[in-house]
Amino acid sequence: MANHKSAIKRIRQTARRNEINSRTRASLRTQIKKLSSAIEAADADACKALWPETVSAVDVSAQAGVIHRNTAARMKSRLNARIKKLAAA
Repeated sequence: MANHKSAIKRIRQTARRNEINSRTRASLRTQIKKLSSAIEAADADACKALWPETVSAVDVSAQAGVIHRNTAARMKSRLNARIKKLAAA
């Protein structure tokens, strides 16, 4: 158990940030799964509708520090490549 005021405050801050980061990561994963399932179903209209929301979720997660910015770029690149492949087919 923490003995200093600053350590006690740090525990509170860490718990709060952990909860926020967990929620952000969960919503990001959900959004990516929605887009992936639309790609798997070959639903171009759904992909077009879900793409901006997914990019926004990835960017928000990267901005918040939940994921690294290079990871965010890689996610967006791979998802976009899958969408373009679907559109070409």
